[in-house]
Amino acid sequence: MIDDLPPPRENPDLKGHEEAEAFLKNAFQSGRMAHAWLFSGPEGIGKATLAFRFARFVLSDGGEAAVQGDDLFGGGAGDEEGSGLYIPPQHPVFRRIAVGGHTDFLAVERSLDDKGKLRNEIVVSDVRAIGQFFGLTAGEGGWRVVVVDCADEMNANAANALLKVLEEPPNRALLLLVSHNPARLAATIRSRCAKLALKPLPEDAVSALIGEHIPDLGAEDAQALAHLADGSPGRALALAAEGGLELYRDMTGLLETLPQLDVGALHAFGSRFGRAGTEDAFRTAGGLLRWWLARLILTAAGGEGSEARFTPEEEALVSRLGKAAGLDRWFEVWEKINHLLAKADHANLDRKQVVLNVFLTLENAVRS
Repeated sequence: MIDDLPPPRENPDLKGHEEAEAFLKNAFQSGRMAHAWLFSGPEGIGKATLAFRFARFVLSDGGEAAVQGDDLFGGGAGDEEGSGLYIPPQHPVFRRIAVGGHTDFLAVERSLDDKGKLRNEIVVSDVRAIGQFFGLTAGEGGWRVVVVDCADEMNANAANALLKVLEEPPNRALLLLVSHNPARLAATIRSRCAKLALKPLPEDAVSALIGEHIPDLGAEDAQALAHLADGSPGRALALAAEGGLELYRDMTGLLETLPQLDVGALHAFGSRFGRAGTEDAFRTAGGLLRWWLARLILTAAGGEGSEARFTPEEEALVSRLGKAAGLDRWFEVWEKINHLLAKADHANLDRKQVVLNVFLTLENAVRS
């Protein structure tokens, strides 16, 4: 049973980013805070949670809107020795932001289209709302705060509209951009933001968080999920919900049979994705295979720190397969498999056949 993880606007807890919290708190208290911040880092590590956390802190005037001298705000997650941005869920600012009812706060996310479906990008009308919002007088006489989650999802027109806001920021206005891949953003946007890069959490910290949300999961499985998640608690919990651990173990079991694939096991594995309703499982398996193959290439290339990216069992397999084909050949395999998986997503191909082709591509690479 997986406990529901609250969305960032409703999540009071953030662990593993105490240094980032202290940095933001010091920036706010210095009185010389940048008007725009770019929070970057891998998906699922807490960037949006930090953005909403900082927004609550700022809109409560650093907690000063609460009872002075009360210890109500101490001791929260990430608030050791008073360094964090913790505002408790019972605080009125927290409650109003959570339900979208704070007059001085705006969240910009992908909106619904005319048919009521969630768009796959943030459009210009979403971003123009920022300029209109910042043009208003603060309803409570303090700051006005906007969170854009996620800035990578803006289309070109939306990005241009955001740039206009950044070029002429109003006083006491704070813009917080969340980005999984800041390289996708225009350099003109990045240059106008203070930057805060969040680091992935250590595997032990991710494993502990998994244990909190999936209490009936064994310690070994929790550690395995943490390993697959690359320091992202969000990714670990998503993999758990999608059956990613079982998929990964079955996938690596197949890879162990190379250079002579177990044909029966391969067809059984591929059959898991041939039925209706298995699209998400197929994408999860494809993502795990990309993850594994990218690390094989990094190891074969002698990438710094690559030896720490595999368990001892995986290391033996990666070492064996990495030596079976040259680095150039593995890059060709990477490109071909990415093409196959992307085409399956967009061309409604037979998913089982795609899986067979992917593994046959791997077999040909190590046998040639």
